[in-house]
Parts: sequence; C-alpha cells; structure tokens
Amino acid sequence: MARGGAALLLLVQPRCHRHAGRRRCDNVERVQPWSISCVVAVLLAVQVAPGRAAEDLSVEAERRGERVAVQARAQISAPVAVVWEVLTDYEHLPRFIPGIAKSVVLSRDHSRLLVEQSGEARFLVFSFPIEVRLEVTERPPQAISSRAVAGNVRHMSGRYEIQPDAERGTVLLRYVGEIEPDFELPPLIGVAALRSTATEQFAAMVAEIERRAAGAPK
Repeated sequence: MARGGAALLLLVQPRCHRHAGRRRCDNVERVQPWSISCVVAVLLAVQVAPGRAAEDLSVEAERRGERVAVQARAQISAPVAVVWEVLTDYEHLPRFIPGIAKSVVLSRDHSRLLVEQSGEARFLVFSFPIEVRLEVTERPPQAISSRAVAGNVRHMSGRYEIQPDAERGTVLLRYVGEIEPDFELPPLIGVAALRSTATEQFAAMVAEIERRAAGAPK
C-alpha cells in the first residue's frame, strides 16, 4: 500500500525446512546488525511518508499464541463512498498496495466474493511468498470481512469498519485481523516486523483513499 519516495531493498530468501508440520527459517543469524539497522531505517522512511496526510494513523500488533493480531485505525478526510470504492477495488490492489502481486475476483454472489491473491510478506531483509484464497463478505457501506479458505497460511482473517464522523467531517477507518503463517517467524523479526509490514500496507491504503478523495467532486 505507497506514496512518497521509492526505496530499493535487497530481499534475501530465507532457508526454510519443515519442522513439526511448519516451515522453520534458520539463517537469520547471517544478517549483520548494521544491515538490519539500515533496512529498519528505510522501512520507517517508507512508512511515514504515506501516512502524513491522515490526521490519526496507528497500527498495533501483538502475538496471541501462534497467531499475530493486528489493529489499525486512521481518521481520513474523505467521503464514505470513496473509502468504500478503494477498499473494494480488489483487482487493482497491486497498483497501490506493496507486497500484493496479484488480486483476482474468482466469483461474486451478491455480497459474497471469492478473491485470490498472491504476493510476498516482507520482514526486514527477508521475504516470504504468500498465496491465499479469501472469502470476502461486504456489508456496504459499513464493513468488509474476509477469511482465508485456501493457501499457504494456517489462518488469516480480517475486518474493515467505516465509521463516519459528522462533527469532524471525516471517516474513521478501522482494521482488525489475525494471521498465522505456515512458517515459524525468525526470532530476530517477530511482531515488530509484522507491525512494519502492516503499517506500510495500511498507510498505502489510506494514501490511495486520500488521493482519490482529492479528485472527487465536492
């Protein structure tokens, strides 16, 4: 999800092997501390730029057993119709959401959709392929929920909520989700890296909403 400067990162594919039914990646110790620091700085620079226009943008992540829970929110100056338009622009997500290479609507039945996505989750200097098929339920114009029904994740679910604020003339966009990947997160990466990825993508979603809102009829 990027607005602002572009950054070129050299992504290292981790060496993984199966361990108790889950992939384990164990070559993290090969990464030098200075290279991790540099990449963290680049990630922060990429994340901050897209979020500046939002009045209030925050992302939190915490481990819950084998899963990582993410909560995000942003106060956006945009009409509800524009927010909904961007959130449901499934097939164009790769254009403005980093990490998503493909997003295709396989079927639609009223408010239920089947969406297939592929891309990568980037954790510092590491990247992991993600392939998932999502069952999406729309409740216009208040909420969109999704859950993985196939793919290389053990669990993935999420929900967007749109709450207009008439007094401020803005929209509060909330996101809550959980993910349990089919691999063990390396110990030097963990929740902080997932928070970085979520922040980058959520900020890019907000940036696209604000970009379209700026060109919408008043």
